Amino acid sequence: MKRYFLSALIALPLLILAFAFAGTIKLTGKVTDEKGRPIRGALVWIKGMNKGTTTDTAGKFSIEAPGLKSVLVVQYIGFEKKEFTVGNKASFVIRLKGTQQALAESVVVAYGTQQRRDMAGSTMRGTSPVQKFSAPRIARDEEAYDKIYQGHENEPKKDWKYNNNFNREGYDNIAENRFLKVTDNPLSTFSIDVDAASYSNIRRMLNYNQLPPPGSVRIEEMINYFTYQYPQPGGNDPFSINTEIAVCPWNKDHQLVSIGLQGKKISTADLPPSNLTFLIDVSGSMETEDKLPLVKSSMKLLIDQLREQDKVSIVVYAGNAGLVLPPTSGAEKMKIKQAIDNLHAGGSTAGGQGIMLAYKTAKSNFIKEGNNRVILCTDGDFNVGISSDDELERLIEEERKTGIFLTVLGYGTGNYQDAKMQKLADKGNGNHAYIDNQNEAKKVLVSEFGGTLFTIAKDVKLQIEFNPAKVQGFRLIGYENRMLAKEDFNNDKKDAGELGSGHTVTALYEVVPVGAKTDVFDNVDELRYQKPVRKDITTTFGGELMNVKLRYKKPGEEVSKLITHPVLDAKSSIVQCSENLRFAAAVAQFGMLLRNSAYKGEGGYKLVEQLAGSSLNNDSEGYRKEFIELVKKAQVLSKKDMAVGH
Repeated sequence: MKRYFLSALIALPLLILAFAFAGTIKLTGKVTDEKGRPIRGALVWIKGMNKGTTTDTAGKFSIEAPGLKSVLVVQYIGFEKKEFTVGNKASFVIRLKGTQQALAESVVVAYGTQQRRDMAGSTMRGTSPVQKFSAPRIARDEEAYDKIYQGHENEPKKDWKYNNNFNREGYDNIAENRFLKVTDNPLSTFSIDVDAASYSNIRRMLNYNQLPPPGSVRIEEMINYFTYQYPQPGGNDPFSINTEIAVCPWNKDHQLVSIGLQGKKISTADLPPSNLTFLIDVSGSMETEDKLPLVKSSMKLLIDQLREQDKVSIVVYAGNAGLVLPPTSGAEKMKIKQAIDNLHAGGSTAGGQGIMLAYKTAKSNFIKEGNNRVILCTDGDFNVGISSDDELERLIEEERKTGIFLTVLGYGTGNYQDAKMQKLADKGNGNHAYIDNQNEAKKVLVSEFGGTLFTIAKDVKLQIEFNPAKVQGFRLIGYENRMLAKEDFNNDKKDAGELGSGHTVTALYEVVPVGAKTDVFDNVDELRYQKPVRKDITTTFGGELMNVKLRYKKPGEEVSKLITHPVLDAKSSIVQCSENLRFAAAVAQFGMLLRNSAYKGEGGYKLVEQLAGSSLNNDSEGYRKEFIELVKKAQVLSKKDMAVGH
């Protein structure tokens, strides 16, 4: 009996080993840098197989391997690739070593003034300067492309994998909002902005170990990348208005005022049917793995969210435009994904022609009282047909009258046309996101599905009137390309931003209270032909700091509704205020530091870390912790930038 028992004990491990070779093994792990900090978006795959994944915000991954002899490969931009045999381990902690990769310089053009040592690649468009970002040359890994990203197996190897044409990214110059005197400018009027492309794009640059050009830093988009804990609306309006006042952390003599909107959350099951037309750029510039292959995997994430009543069409464009998938029910997921898998890149970029066909397709399948939307996926590098900004803007403006909204998803490095993407989204009653990895695609198209693709209020405008008895002056932080004339507020023909289901929008004002000593205002000489007229200040609303007015339209309607929200003068310290205001202040200060803003005050990277570090209670996805890591990286890069004389 003992002999049989002993034989069984010897045979059992052999059976387990044999099973391991025959069956699949679930592998889990965490990818970090040399200091143990998690790396988000690292590629993880099984060598020789079409199996791949990316790490999440905590650097963690999960993947199945066919056996103990499988080779696990891990790679991330700026770090050495690592591969090793799985063996009998099921859990791993993988530390990647940074490479000593030479960094290219950012190039900024400002009305003929050279702000960097090298002007190569800079351009001017009209009277508006265009800023360029030069990303470092990346040697694309053959196996990472061929094994994880499919669809090119029968094509010859091409030079695009190893070219260094990474210096054609375009960003518009941003003239920062300045401080205004309330006696001269009692009103501040602007359109809301739910775009978040700037933050994920900045993250991509910092992960390349390079500071972003100032034109890429849109502070309102950085703030609105994150969610805030505002209450759901309680009345008939589709959003709640929330305000808060605290001492300004970077200037103790000033106050910081936040205005937060919370869109009504609508469950996916209760959303109206969708008519979605994907417009996919399949030109030659989209071949690298951070472009078309990432577009395809992003689309598949979105397809998994669709219902039977939803319809999907796919239009592609390169040298010409074509319909590759007629309207198909969301229930036919395999058919839609097969059409996505069949997409290949090559040719020039006739973006205008593709846009016209996409809108034509969307109009022919229009769903009354449904969600009709064109989703453009591109690097924005249009080069044939209708390609100028003015022509494209006029085309989009005309098409938006049909009631079809536009979502612009940006991809890629080196020739990414951010300025053009912003204009298309703004003119098309839409939103703009930059997808730098699979996790960002999941955030935009899965976690924020309703907010990204379903509009609950359109043409949303804010007008703030400041009380001169309380306020000397003010500055709106960000929203420079969303400013409106005061007369535009009551003009229902004037286009403004859209708010999606569950979206939050936050705006910050830096306010100079009456009695504070300040030198932030620009002086103007006395007028020759007019004498200043003394204005009487009412005491009726003496306790109010300001009055917030908001106008919006319901989707499908053309007459706006007015909401008013007086704000009492009741400030707290930055320590005692909510995490909402504290974290938004941290992001705003970070943006001002990246811009090297004249208004950054006495703050610095240490202040940003302190503010953000004390605001982590509502960070289930880890985005705020990731923000702090980016702040640390930017601080190191800024010191290096100063050391070399920039």
